[in-house]
Amino acid sequence: MSERIPDAPPEILPVTATEHRPLFSVMIPSYNCMEYLAKTIESVLIQDPGKGLMQIEVVDDCSTDGDVAALVYEVGKGRVSFFHQSQNRGSLRNFETCINRANGIYIHLLHGDDLVKPGFYDEIKNLFDQYPEIGSAITNYNWVDENESESKSALQLLLKPGIIDNWLYKIASQQMVQPPAVVVKRSVYEKLGGFFAVHYGEDWEMWIRIASQYKVAYSSKCLATYRGGHSSNISTKSIFSGENFRDLSKVIDIAQNYLPQSKRKRLRLLARKNFSISYSKSAYKLFKKNHTNKTTSFKLMNGALKFDINIRSIYWSGSLCVAWLISFLKKDK
Repeated sequence: MSERIPDAPPEILPVTATEHRPLFSVMIPSYNCMEYLAKTIESVLIQDPGKGLMQIEVVDDCSTDGDVAALVYEVGKGRVSFFHQSQNRGSLRNFETCINRANGIYIHLLHGDDLVKPGFYDEIKNLFDQYPEIGSAITNYNWVDENESESKSALQLLLKPGIIDNWLYKIASQQMVQPPAVVVKRSVYEKLGGFFAVHYGEDWEMWIRIASQYKVAYSSKCLATYRGGHSSNISTKSIFSGENFRDLSKVIDIAQNYLPQSKRKRLRLLARKNFSISYSKSAYKLFKKNHTNKTTSFKLMNGALKFDINIRSIYWSGSLCVAWLISFLKKDK
């Protein structure tokens, strides 16, 4: 496999420094996201508890869209550290660098185009304080699009803060969280290793891996924002290229190793069904949003139906075909 995509979880070395460690390491991997990076940094700084409690660092993977260092120094005003990769290493290796450079107790891998809202780190600390046995803490989150319009929060996992019951089985059946909402103990990465195997769905694989070894706590407060849909986003590129289905299939196969034998077949089928429904619905919405996306919409729908055929996917497939036919007839008049 390519050096850019590790075929096994990369080693995360323990912190050897004896001096005081901060509680949080907010590590911001960046690559060609200059348009959004300032807002990402500002969303952290507005709730900065100080150097003694929080490390903040941008790790740039040789961006070509501007002077990232200058932006970091301007926005961070000396509070935010900057590390520049000697060559472009790809997102997974950049995440690996972020985690190994982090020296805090808890690591927040905040992608350079995502955001956190005021109160995020206080809420995460409360979860770790209340449930010291957990390996990871999660808050609810929402999405922001290319027009800076925010969606409603995601589906609630719990109504009040607590440990998620049967989290391994829930997260193995579908992707239910996004990176900006997740904070992980550094010791967990040290035990389990970093991100590997795929470019798309690497975070989902990690959340399943963590859930197989540790309890996870959750707060229903919507305190993180995931930015999806812009052209430079890795997820968007993977969807358009079809890489998403190949990578998700691989993650589902890898996840079998984390599950009890008796649960594997059912959860494999359920995961494929859930992704089929999600992507068939997305294909329809993409076409409705912009009819020029016909080729991409049908490609996405085709991939969804190859993943699994079920009543809901067939419904969205039919809806897409009807929408296309209506637009074709209108254009033909």
